[in-house]
Amino acid sequence: MATRIIEVQVKPNARVSELVDNGDGTWTARLKSPPVDGKANEELIALVARRFGCAKAEVGIKTGASGRKKRLVVQEK
Repeated sequence: MATRIIEVQVKPNARVSELVDNGDGTWTARLKSPPVDGKANEELIALVARRFGCAKAEVGIKTGASGRKKRLVVQEK
């Protein structure tokens, strides 16, 4: 299994949920969920897991759990 660290700029309260590769090694996540009670973080983990084809348990927030810039760890198969 390979470990990948990705940097994500989060934009909550969007109309649609999507994860966009910016082409420079960073990602932008637009999330429908508000940044309340960890709902946006849960949606972000689900979105990243679906994009990289892994389980939600294999995605974790390394830094920035309460901010808009986050660093995530993804365990890829």
